[in-house]
Amino acid sequence: MSFAARKKLELFDYVNYTLLAVISLICIFPFLYVFSVSFTDPKAYVPLQFYIVPEQWSLSAYKYILSTNSFLHALKSTVFITIAGTALNLVVSFTLAYALTKKTMPGRGWMLSAVIFTLVFHAGIVPGYLLVKQLGLLNSYGALIWPALTNAWSLIVIKSFLESLPPELEDSARIDGCSDLGVFLRIVIPLSLPAVAAFTLFFAVSHWNTYFNALIYISDSKKWTLQVLVKTLVIDSDSIGVGQSGGDDRLVPQETIRMASIMLAMAPILIVYPFLQKHFAKGVMLGSVKG
Repeated sequence: MSFAARKKLELFDYVNYTLLAVISLICIFPFLYVFSVSFTDPKAYVPLQFYIVPEQWSLSAYKYILSTNSFLHALKSTVFITIAGTALNLVVSFTLAYALTKKTMPGRGWMLSAVIFTLVFHAGIVPGYLLVKQLGLLNSYGALIWPALTNAWSLIVIKSFLESLPPELEDSARIDGCSDLGVFLRIVIPLSLPAVAAFTLFFAVSHWNTYFNALIYISDSKKWTLQVLVKTLVIDSDSIGVGQSGGDDRLVPQETIRMASIMLAMAPILIVYPFLQKHFAKGVMLGSVKG
């Protein structure tokens, strides 16, 4: 490589890294602001002032939110939906994807066509709402779990991953007298743990962040998810009296409560993700290349 070409490459790298650093800072600063305001003492909080580090640390906003029944109900609802929904997602997605890898399965072609069809076309909001209503799932957790048991993208990726596993292992297990269910549970699932970890994160994040479906299907405030509650605190706080701190004479600033609620909604995913990041990347890539 010539000296001029090397200089151009170095200049490009410099500009590229600088641009990426600026974009990263733009993304990080709002998060730092939310974090700082949520931990700022209500007495020291000044509206419209930008915070990077709280001037006076305080847990007042968190104590207020965690003491409210609405937050506890929303937390219970979200945790239940996330755990139950993720478990059912994994069972349905992996069992159906495994079945679709078997070319001898009756109706396999039609089922694959139906899966791909849903990947391209979507019924829309109104038909989905009417279906949930006809099934009697309105205002229940089932409205957020059953219609989202799996999706076409997950099935296709998991199917591709399972097809990359050596078929000789399954043949050996069957020779040893293992049933189809035994092959799936003892051979396929243990070899698919990276993919299981990756899709556990996918499904869990999706259920934890459930907002729109909860907004249109759930009318009972005791069954709201955290995201709906956060929306209420951030946008509709004036209408529900947010800002009063129980027996305390002073008012907790609404902005600190809003930011604290956002942090509480994000915290579980931020805590869990680093532990699954390795499996997340590996699980997605394993099914992308065969051979």
